[in-house]
Amino acid sequence: MNPTVIPALVAASVDREVGPRRPGAIYQNIDGRFEVLALITDPREAAQLLRRDSARWAVIVRDTLRPDGQPFAIGSVWTTSDHLIREGKSVPVYAAAA
Repeated sequence: MNPTVIPALVAASVDREVGPRRPGAIYQNIDGRFEVLALITDPREAAQLLRRDSARWAVIVRDTLRPDGQPFAIGSVWTTSDHLIREGKSVPVYAAAA
């Protein structure tokens, strides 16, 4: 396999896992309604935020249903239980880390 193909495959996988959660997006699921504040695609930073060595990305969100909602990092993949309410900025997955 061509070594330049690996980063493209990883980026495509991360893009599917993150789904439409880009900065500025709002989505809702059973746990709450969340505004995406940042998308972290640097694996080292994501691993530190999530306290998981295997993390490749993290999303920093704030629950908009809680008036005292504090930002926190999540690493859960986008599923059919998540519903996009407002689109965020169109940022490619790996450009978001810059």
